[in-house]
Amino acid sequence: MTQDELKQAVAEAAVEYILPMLESDTIVGVGTGSTANLFIDELAKHKAKFDGTVASSEASTARLKGHGVPVYDLNSVDSIRVYVDGADESNDHLHLIKGGGAALTREKIVTACSDEFVCIADESKLVKVLGDFPLPVEIIPMARGHVARELVKLGGDPVYREGVVTDNGNSILDVYNLEILDPIALEKSIDEIVGVVTNGLFAKRSADVLLLATKDGIKTLKK
Repeated sequence: MTQDELKQAVAEAAVEYILPMLESDTIVGVGTGSTANLFIDELAKHKAKFDGTVASSEASTARLKGHGVPVYDLNSVDSIRVYVDGADESNDHLHLIKGGGAALTREKIVTACSDEFVCIADESKLVKVLGDFPLPVEIIPMARGHVARELVKLGGDPVYREGVVTDNGNSILDVYNLEILDPIALEKSIDEIVGVVTNGLFAKRSADVLLLATKDGIKTLKK
């Protein structure tokens, strides 16, 4: 199977996984990225079964609305039953690196508000040690130099993501050459740097379930 076929398979599996949760008042959290887009397309086929969604980016909001799926502002809903999103990397503990699509802050907020976080990915995203994928860090633009110097002290090589402005009006530094042996500790350390909005480690609040598309079918990993 090609990577695109694996992504399609796991998007369909995610919808099957959450179908028993869908009721007339259910709010579904929806992530951002190529795999999440396929999930949106599949979820829309069942839009009559649930109330609506909260999206982690303007791009996902537009795609959902294009399918006629209601999208609510997070502040207007009481709870999110389940959040479904992709990842750039995952380890066996379901600690993730996210933010390749620059939506990490909103993704982390929606994750924090959700009862369950279902991550969907293809088998290439499962690694023993996080860090081959550069770690995105969303920053206040005026703090770029300061944050970069602090990230170097933590052992990384930060690179400014040229031409990218997040939905929150901020900038992204991608941190290369990190071997992330303690994701929870590193997530905390980076978040404590003045000028950091958040970073792409989802370790303090990891995924609850990882649906992994492999050439042998869908594997379900739980923490």
